[in-house]
Amino acid sequence: MEKEIEEKKQGTSLVLEQKEGNTKKLFIESYGCAMNFSDSEIVASILTEQGYNTTQNLEEADLVLVNTCSIRDKAEQTVRKRLEKYNAVKRSINPGMKVGVLGCMAERLKDQFLEQEKIVDMVVGPDAYKDLPNLLKEVEEGRDAINVILSKDETYGDIAPVRLNSNGVNAFVSITRGCDNMCTFCVVPFTRGRERSREPQSIIEEIQDLWNRGFKEVCLLGQNVDSYLWYGGGLKKDFVKATEMQKATATDFAQLLEQCAIAFPKMRFRFSTSNPQDMHEEVLHVIAKYDNVCNYIHLPVQSGSTRILKEMNRQHTREEYMELVDKIKRIIPDCSISQDMITGFPTETEDDHQDTLSLMDYVEYDFGYMFAYSERPGTLAARKMEDDVPEEVKKRRLQEIVDLQQILSEKRTKRFLGQTVEVLIEKESKKSAQHWSGRNSENVVTVFPKGDYKVGDFVMVKISDCTTATLIGEAVGYSEMN
Repeated sequence: MEKEIEEKKQGTSLVLEQKEGNTKKLFIESYGCAMNFSDSEIVASILTEQGYNTTQNLEEADLVLVNTCSIRDKAEQTVRKRLEKYNAVKRSINPGMKVGVLGCMAERLKDQFLEQEKIVDMVVGPDAYKDLPNLLKEVEEGRDAINVILSKDETYGDIAPVRLNSNGVNAFVSITRGCDNMCTFCVVPFTRGRERSREPQSIIEEIQDLWNRGFKEVCLLGQNVDSYLWYGGGLKKDFVKATEMQKATATDFAQLLEQCAIAFPKMRFRFSTSNPQDMHEEVLHVIAKYDNVCNYIHLPVQSGSTRILKEMNRQHTREEYMELVDKIKRIIPDCSISQDMITGFPTETEDDHQDTLSLMDYVEYDFGYMFAYSERPGTLAARKMEDDVPEEVKKRRLQEIVDLQQILSEKRTKRFLGQTVEVLIEKESKKSAQHWSGRNSENVVTVFPKGDYKVGDFVMVKISDCTTATLIGEAVGYSEMN
């Protein structure tokens, strides 16, 4: 659950610029979090060099790939339905089509997909994308192909991702892979492996390439960006064995974020996702110091009850989380904070639920990602805990959380009324061809009449009205970021 799932992006089939001379057709769909969509860009880059151009026409594809997510049961069920669809097309229209599963479901369901159900030709885990050329040879020679080995050092730092379905303004740059936190509800450590960080120079070079191509905002991405730590390569957990020189010259997340802010003063930076126990005060000072680092922190908490947090193995208490929020508000007074929340975790009582609601009131989150608990096979919670909260209770508690968040979002959005905020124009407004849509530093969507401005401009917008989650105003000129 440690990730932002954008529902409108689920199942997007990806298209990139056609490379002359490529004759094979690739159809690739992605499900899950931003990390999965970022990984699809890496896969597309690798396959472009293997003679593939993307297509949105499933029926003509030589290779169909689905990049999967194991975070929620809903995502798994959706992927299963898509695999049924691919196989129906394969049987009736395109018998030469090859079907592969990538990502988080691959490792967990490899035997089921390949041997029992025989619905795929290829299974590729998140650390094995560089092996795709070899796996494709196996498939083309009529054999099933599989590589789900998790790596201690693969970060794909040497692959420049193509930017799929990009607006040319915002881009994700992955800085870590894997996770060491072992939350009892989460499959990520099992599907993506232990935590390791990318070499800082490769990150700066990727951002430089984006800047050269006109991108204006980068989101530094990882399962847990705050524990970014480069000391020459290797797993985060092995840092204790590093030499004194490695420790003295290591780069942590605050240092990396500051390097980015200084190197690209006219580019805006965000990051996701943060884990409360790993967010150090130095990061907050970097956000406060640099105008091009956004005043926004996605800070998953999952529950407001210390007892449930312990059951989840979250490694922080309610009180410690509140202390961190106090620190954020002191150092960055206008910072937006968003949450991930799971309701109905095993043994959750009504008192625990009330603790969650009271924590939400205390923090006053700007927005959030809220889910009812669903048991994920392979997790500690699935193995050791009974899913004992009735579905109707989960639904009722989730609705109460959502309803409260609506009230808090409205309150937080209204704070901008009468203010002038800096907005990066990202696209045309969904509701009006005469308006631009973008976000301010605090991550609030803002719409305003187009005027003579264009996508990619940083514009100062005077806010006159708002809905629960959207600011409405008039542009009053360019910002200093332009």
